[in-house]
Amino acid sequence: MARILVIDDDEAIRRSVRRLLERVGHTVFEAGDGEAGIAVLRAEPIALVLTDIYMPREDGFATMRRVRREWPTVKIITMSGGSRAGPADLNAGAAAMGAARTLSKPFDVQDLIDAVTSVLNEGPSAPPEATR
Repeated sequence: MARILVIDDDEAIRRSVRRLLERVGHTVFEAGDGEAGIAVLRAEPIALVLTDIYMPREDGFATMRRVRREWPTVKIITMSGGSRAGPADLNAGAAAMGAARTLSKPFDVQDLIDAVTSVLNEGPSAPPEATR
């Protein structure tokens, strides 16, 4: 099973996602924002990052840029409760930065598990332009 980092400023969401993923055998770490998430990545070998987009201090887009620069093989799934620009723009922006999937909050438990399983089974997902 994989080592997964969940980055979200909503503690209830982080805990729920952690419990779900631990139940299916993953080791899960938590961070309340992008800065804290980067600290976890520096301390732990992580295979997959699930990150919220809209967070204080460092949002998900800034976090994804840093992950792609420093850990280009780490897979990313974004989570968001909404987009100021619209869901299509959010998905396109996240995909351009190397996110393999975007989940809209609230998401179904099975959708989360299916997305994590699918992304972990895929090859490298970072486009070359995202790692520059």
